[in-house]
Amino acid sequence: MSYKPRFLQKVALVVGQLSFVTALVSAIFLYFKVNELGADHPVSASFLASVFFFTFVGILLSIVGRADIPDLKIRPSEKKPRT
Repeated sequence: MSYKPRFLQKVALVVGQLSFVTALVSAIFLYFKVNELGADHPVSASFLASVFFFTFVGILLSIVGRADIPDLKIRPSEKKPRT
C-alpha cells in the first residue's frame, strides 16, 4: 500500500511550516523586546509564549501531515448483508 497524503494532511504540513516561520519571527521580536524592555516585561513574556506555542503547533501539524493514515471509508461493495 503506497502512502498518499490527503488534502487536509497537505494543509497541515503547510500550516505547520508557517507556524515554524511565525515562531522564528516571534523569536526575533522577542530578542529585540528583551533588549529594549527587559525580560520581566509582559510584552517579552507574550513573545516568549508565542514562540513556545507556534513551535509546538508546528511540530504537531508536521507529525499529523506526515502520518500514514489508512482510508477508513466504507464502500457499498464491502458492506455485509444484514441477517
